[in-house]
Parts: sequence; structure tokens; C-alpha cells
Amino acid sequence: MSRTNAHPISRRGLLRTAGGLAAAGALGSTATALTGGTASAAPATFAHPGMLHSSGDINRAKVRVAAGNDPWLSGWNRLTANSHSQSTWKANPKATIIRGGTGENYGTLYNDLHAAYQNALRWKVAGTTANGDCARDILNAWSATLTTVTGNADRFLAAGIYGWQFANAAELMRGYSGFDLARFQQMMLNVFYPLNNDFLVNHNGACITNYWANWDLCNMASIMAIGILCDDGAKYDQAVNYFKNGAGNGSIAHAVPFLYGNVAGYDLGQWQESGRDQGHTTMGMGQMGAICEMAWSQGTDLYSYDSRRFMKAAQYVAKYNLGNDVPYTTYSWGTGQSCAYSEQTVISSDSRGQARPVWDMIYYHYARRLYLDVPYLASIGANGRPEGGGGDYGTTSGGFDQLGFGTLMYAK
Repeated sequence: MSRTNAHPISRRGLLRTAGGLAAAGALGSTATALTGGTASAAPATFAHPGMLHSSGDINRAKVRVAAGNDPWLSGWNRLTANSHSQSTWKANPKATIIRGGTGENYGTLYNDLHAAYQNALRWKVAGTTANGDCARDILNAWSATLTTVTGNADRFLAAGIYGWQFANAAELMRGYSGFDLARFQQMMLNVFYPLNNDFLVNHNGACITNYWANWDLCNMASIMAIGILCDDGAKYDQAVNYFKNGAGNGSIAHAVPFLYGNVAGYDLGQWQESGRDQGHTTMGMGQMGAICEMAWSQGTDLYSYDSRRFMKAAQYVAKYNLGNDVPYTTYSWGTGQSCAYSEQTVISSDSRGQARPVWDMIYYHYARRLYLDVPYLASIGANGRPEGGGGDYGTTSGGFDQLGFGTLMYAK
């Protein structure tokens, strides 16, 4: 079961409220969340800012930081201490980004885009023009330069992860003086989207089950983010419909293939990569969480889709990474082009307990927006608070798989 207190509150009411700090706006219609199919989910008019952070999120952080309230202030201090958030950051754009194979240089991209995002956050929360100018200049430099993302199969990871992250930084800078939004949109449509779409349609020519859930998820997230950034309802719907019905491992039923009811009083759901390692499993929480949060900002409740299947997986992953036992069902799949049989019979302890800034976004949604009892999310969230971002979790790509700063932006 999922324990809950009765707090009837609408999706739109929550969306328009800044944690009790701003007046609730007019309520709109709520997108259908518990049915499948391919009906349009895109709003008639997209909300901006409307990805990981709504105007309510930004207002709440702004007011709480100015008042010196924790945990927001601690989250803010984590942001301002990060070297990527300094207004002196200089972009180093490349025409071609390579991930996988010879000549890899994708670290340049993820460092710059995280600097753009972090400077954009500082401008949004504190109003510091120097940070806004820095974020604008980074985004403009890349949109004027980047033409290709390539490499081996990992090019699809680059297009997915850095696609949705880049779009989120740009969304925060929408309307900023001197920011060339139109050129940035064209970069996203011409460089990132074709790879995102190709992966979801063709999966690099492999068996449909060959690639782990994160590969689908990051490309779904990128398509959703591009749809919002470009006010493109068809792309937004493509991402939502794949989340619900996609053939690959990123769709919700494939990403959470096994459900366990009433395990010590709580429903749990086994994550698709749990038998692989916990680093990638936790990464999956961040990628699916980003999809759900961006959709939430546009009035689509994927967090609750399929009887809160994602929440059950998040509780499962959190519980195991806190050091507790969880049930595990043998997971089998087809690999390569021929769909050769492979299986995992036990959950993997590799990277168990690895810190990644993914939990506060999920915890605060289920516990403080919906008032659900999610003890494992509560505990793992508390362990990692205040959450940092890119640059706080190592220098390799895994530390940049999520934008972070969830304590600052989601605490309620």
C-alpha cells in the first residue's frame, strides 16, 4: 500500500503556488494521468519557465534565501560555492562534440552547460546581472558554434543527457537581454533532436531490449525539453507517449518491470538496471525524475501515472541504497542485434549508496506536494542534503548526469 493523508489538492493549484509564499493562480484543466493511449498531452499554451523550475519554484527559492531560511539557504550556499556558478566562467565552444571512440571532448560541453545552468539559477534567485550575463554568453557561444554531436553509440547518451540539460539552462534565460533564443532553438532542433528521435525509433540498430533504461530516458527527456523550449506540442507529446507506451526500456512499464505489494507496509517496484549497478540505477531516478518534473510544470502528471509506478521504484532504489534488503526477481533480456539471451539473477551491490543529487526533487514531490508517506525517500534525501550539482560529485561524466540543487529549488 501507499500510505497517505487525505489532502485533496489540484495539480494546477499546486503548480501555481510557490510553497505557500505566493497566491494560488487560476486553476486549469488537469491532463489525464492514469490512462494510456496517444492522445495529446501538450498544453494549448506552454508555461514559461516550465521545465525543471516553474515561476513558483523560483519565487519560493528567492523568498526563502532572502529570509535566510534553511534548508534553502544551505542549498544556495552549496550553489554559490561551486566553481561552475562563478560569473567569471568562460565558454569553450566546439563545432563538433564527440562522446565515445577517438577524440572524445564531451567534457567541454558538460562543464560549460552546467556553468550556464548554475549561473542562470544565481541570476533567477538573486538577480545578479553578472551571473545572467555569464549564462547568456555561454549559451550564445555554443549556439553560434556547435553543429555536430557524434562518436560511437555513446553519441546518443550525449545528445540525450546534454540535450535536456542545455534546454533547461536556456529556458531559465528566456527573455534575457541579448540571449539569442531563436538560434539556440535551432541548435536544439538541428543538432540534438535528430539523434534523440533516431535513438527512440531505431535504437542504433540493436534489439529493442539491448539498451538500458537510461538511454531511452535521457533521449525522452531531451525531446520533452526541446518541445517545451520550442513550444512544439508534437515533440512534447512524443516524449509523453513514449513514457507511457514506448517499446524500449525507458517506458514506465519496462523501466519498472516488477512490482511488490506491501513489503513492510509499502509498495516497491524493481528498477530495470538494479541488477547492473546502483550508480546507473540512481542515475535512472534522476532521468525519469526530470521527465516527470518537466511534465508536471506543463500540467501533465507522470509522477502518478500507472498508480504511481515511479514512486514505487524510487522507494525500492532508496531502500536498497540505504543498506536495506529488497526483493529481486530475475531480469532477462535480449542483447545485441540478434537479441541473444542474457539475465541477472541477483541485485547488484556495485556503487551501492553512491551520492547523486537526484532525491530531493522526488522526495519533495511525493511527500510535500502529495503528502504521501515515503520513508525511504525521506531518509535518503536527508542523507544527501543540501544537494549540490555538477562539479560537486567528481570530475567525470557521472557527476554531471543531473543538474542537481534540488534542496534549493524543491524544498517545501
